[in-house]
Order: sequence, then C-alpha cells, then structure tokens
Amino acid sequence: MRPSLTFALLCALALSGYALGRAASLKAVGPSGRISSLHSLPSYYGFYVALWCGVPALAIFAVATWAKGTLAMSMVAAALPADLQALPPDQFGLMISDIRNLAAGTVASSPRPEIAAAAARYASLRSLFDAAIAAAALSLAVAGIVYARAKVVPTLRARNKVERAFTILLIAASTLAIMTTIGIVVSLIFEAARFFARIPATDFLFGLTWSPQTAIRADQVGASGAFGAVPLFVGTLVIAAIAMLVAVPTGLMSAVYMAEYATPRFRAIAKPVLEILAGIPTVVYGFFAALTVAPLIQDAGQAIGLDVAAQSALAAGVVMGVMIIPFVSSLSDDVITAVPQAMRDGSYALGATRAETARLVLLPAALPGIAASVILAFSRALGETMIVVMAAGLAANLTVNPLSAVTTVTVHIAALLVGDQEFDSPKTLSAFALGLVLFVVTLSLNIVGLRIVKAYREQYD
Repeated sequence: MRPSLTFALLCALALSGYALGRAASLKAVGPSGRISSLHSLPSYYGFYVALWCGVPALAIFAVATWAKGTLAMSMVAAALPADLQALPPDQFGLMISDIRNLAAGTVASSPRPEIAAAAARYASLRSLFDAAIAAAALSLAVAGIVYARAKVVPTLRARNKVERAFTILLIAASTLAIMTTIGIVVSLIFEAARFFARIPATDFLFGLTWSPQTAIRADQVGASGAFGAVPLFVGTLVIAAIAMLVAVPTGLMSAVYMAEYATPRFRAIAKPVLEILAGIPTVVYGFFAALTVAPLIQDAGQAIGLDVAAQSALAAGVVMGVMIIPFVSSLSDDVITAVPQAMRDGSYALGATRAETARLVLLPAALPGIAASVILAFSRALGETMIVVMAAGLAANLTVNPLSAVTTVTVHIAALLVGDQEFDSPKTLSAFALGLVLFVVTLSLNIVGLRIVKAYREQYD
C-alpha cells in the first residue's frame, strides 16, 4: 500500500473517531438528552477519540516511513557480493545511489546484474515495509478508537485531556522551531570556524578584494584566492539603501493616505492591489529589472553624459524597492489605523488639520509599528538574490556609485553553493562565513527594532 493512501486512511479513521466519540457522548446522556450532564461539550469527546486514533498511529507511520529506506538499503548492502562491499567509500556511495535510482526507474543505462538484482530486492523490501507499516498503523488507529470509545462516559474530563494534548502539541512545535534555529546557527558557526581556520577573520572582514576562485596548480595566478568581503558588504548596503529610499517614502505616504484620506471603497480596492506586489515572484521582478529598468536607466544616463553600466545597483535597487513597498505600506497602514480614535478627535478639537494630525499625532503614535515595518523591509532587501543577479550582476566591485555594477552577499552565497561542491575548500566554506555575517546583521536589526518598539510603546500606550 502506498504511503499516501495509508496517510489518507489514517486521516479518515481519525475523522470517523471524532464522529463516533461525539455520538457516544450524546448516547451516554440517555433519553433525557441533557448535554449539561456531560463534563465537557460533545465535540471534546469527539476530539478525545480522534486523538487516541490519530496521534499514535501517525507517529508510528511517520517514524517507520522515515526509517524504511535506510533499513531496506542496509539489508540490501549486507547481501551484496564481497567485491562490491570492498569498494572505496566514494565508489560505494555512488553504487548505492545507482541502486536507489534503478529501483525508482530513473537509470537508462544497463547496469551490472548484481546491481540490477540489488535494485529489485530494494524495491521489493520497500513494498514489503510499506505494507507492514500500513497494517501496523491502521491496526493501531482502530485499537485507539476502540479504547477511547470505551472510555466515553459523562464524567470523563474530555476537555481537560484534549486541551492538555493540544498544549503538548504546541510546546513540541515551538521546541522544534527553536531547535531548528539553534541547528542553523550551530551549523553556520561550525562551518564558518572551519573557514576562519584557513583564512584570517581580519582578511575576510576587512579585505578589499573578493576572488574566491582557487587554481588547481600552485603556479597559477590567484592560486590562494582572495576572500576580502568588503566589496560584497558595500554592494549589499548600496542596493538595500536604494531600495529603502524607494520603498519607505512611497509605502509610508500610501499608508497615511489609505488610513486617513481614502474612502472605504477606494481602500478596499487599493490595498489588495498594492499587496499583490508582495506576491509576484522575484524572478519576474528580475526580468523586469534586466529587460526594462536597466536599459531605461542606461539610456537616460547616456543622454545626459553619464557612464551607466548595463547592470547597475540603481536598477536593482529601484525594482527591489518597488517589491518591498507592501512590507512598509501594509504594516504601516495597519498600525496607523489601530491608533485610538480619541487621539484623532483630541487633535481635531484643538484645531489641527488632518495633515497636522497625521504628521504630529498619528505617525509618532504609530512609530513602533512603522519602525518594525521598515526593519522588516530592510531585512527583506538584504536577503534578495534574483533581482540582484539579473539586474546588478556578479561583479564584486568596491564602489558606492549606484550607476556601476555591484553584487551582494546573498548572490555569492548562492553562487558558491551551486553544483557539486567539496566542503573542504575555502571557496565553499566562505559561503557559510558570509551567511554568518548576514545572520548577525539581521539579528542586530531585529534587536534594534524590538528596543525601538519597547521604548515608544511605553510612551503612547
């Protein structure tokens, strides 16, 4: 039985358990039909039975499905001929990949008979494990329904048990999120430490030349590479600054207009249309920047005698600014709208105009939310890749001229990790060092934003 079908059957059994539990609670009331005699609402009894049906079965299903591939492959590998088991680790790993691919039907060439037999055995074992997992999970689900159904009586504290189960689920989800974050940080630190063990941190943070390509022979030019990341940092800040110069004034003014000046009908149309900008894929923005904005800026610059590169920071920054306008506009609109009406009425009562009220009352009162939206937009600009690749290029030039071609940290992280890479070279490890710097910068921005929100929230609450 396919895992997807097993999962669907488990979900159907859980829904059936909910219906059975709810019906059992109503039946337990007796002919009087007084639900008040139950400790909990009938829906809680349904959830109680559904949890006993679904949670253990789905847990077994998930763990077994995750482990079946490894277990089946270990059994297949143990049965391989001795000459194949004696292969070097890299060749043995390639052979295992060939067995997996052949079992999935993605290898077109004719393999050795031993490999073909191993692939057939691997596919057979996976099918056998799928059937065993389905039988075990479905049996456990049915047993859970029977057990929980027998427990349904009017005095059962179903609500307490269900809420305790959901509390445990929420704690597990939050713990998983925290552990994932810790894992990302630890992996970044570990790999970056390997990089800094070969390249001094001062050379990386303060070096003015970025050329991570290393030569095969020591007598070639650039054999040791150059890992000065300052050009990447400067390019990132230049493009992000241009984007913020476009996004913040436009987004903030549009937020003030929609919150204080626009009619409800216009607001109901304009806000969703504006937020569509956030849903457009970044590759579309990249095409727009490369095919429309960049040539337009180049032609305009040449018309007034300026030397504008075909790929420039200005083109990437302008389009990126358009992309992040909704981050500023939508969030700022929400926080301005949330300002108490009493503050507006008090300002109008003192004779202030609508513009003066917006500038002197609403914007200061909404400053925590506006600061959060600006920081979120800036973080989004720091992490953008596709627009920069297509509109600003890959050249790591140390310049603050917006008309020149520059690049960013995220672009080179993607470029360094594309394709088959060996994680023993400074070239590949430098991507983790760049990621660590970007993480520290983003974390610092979030800390600053929280401090701003805390400081001004105490003033206006």
